[in-house]
Amino acid sequence: MPRSRRTLWITLAALAAIVLVASGATWMRSEAMLRRVYAVPPHTVRIPGDSVSVARGSHLVNAVGTCATCHGEDLAGKVYADMGPIGLIAGPNLTPGRGGRGAEFGTEDWVRAIRFGVHRDGTTLIAMPSEVFMNMSDADLGAVVAYLQRLAPIDREMPVSHFRPLGRTLLAAGRLRVLTAPKTPAKATVASVPVAVSPAYGKYLVEISGCAGCHGYGLSGGKVAGPPGIPPASNITPAGIGSWTEPDLRRVLREGKKASGAPIDAFMPWKTYAGMTDDEISAIWLYLRSVPPKPFGNK
Repeated sequence: MPRSRRTLWITLAALAAIVLVASGATWMRSEAMLRRVYAVPPHTVRIPGDSVSVARGSHLVNAVGTCATCHGEDLAGKVYADMGPIGLIAGPNLTPGRGGRGAEFGTEDWVRAIRFGVHRDGTTLIAMPSEVFMNMSDADLGAVVAYLQRLAPIDREMPVSHFRPLGRTLLAAGRLRVLTAPKTPAKATVASVPVAVSPAYGKYLVEISGCAGCHGYGLSGGKVAGPPGIPPASNITPAGIGSWTEPDLRRVLREGKKASGAPIDAFMPWKTYAGMTDDEISAIWLYLRSVPPKPFGNK
């Protein structure tokens, strides 16, 4: 074999070995992240059985929380995003039907998944917004679980969220922040939050409805993490909403239209928020007018 050809084969073999070692290291690093067990602090949440509390849970799930975005409007599961070489994100079936979590979940499983973002074995969920739901009061979380435990069964087998090679690489490199548990540190909870038309209750609603997930914790908008093609989120601080009125906000949440009458992007879950009560929208308006004004994108 000519020397030049031998050199080429040696070089290719060396490159292949490097790729294999790097791939193995990436897989091991990502697998360690997925298999890490997170400790969940002991905390008892009372699950009510009265109809008023169950109705409250239904309202929180279907009009305040964005559960339908990932789990579907019937809560029986939905593929949220198939991102090709990155991976697939699917919201599981929450009902007690075939393939549903409701058939196997006990109270502790619901609380662990919603508030702390972990499976029964302590490993992390993927793309579950527990960093939002951890702000929910014990009373409201109990009402949500009470409602979920009473869902009608729907048979639907869903694929499990998983990462493909590129996703594993991005995950191992710290470039894909979709693991739930690392973003959900244990913190003190409150027993209940007074329902009122007030900035304080508006703040609570904004926190548990996930507004910060797109608009940022400073609510000033900017780039949104998620599937390709999502437009930047708007600045909803006083600097962004400017001369908006409360009816303008009501139009956004009830009709999906901006103050100008133009439709907002379909990614905004306004069809969920359309179920909010007038008092809830008024409370959110009072809160948005009270936050510090910030320039666009200054999250």
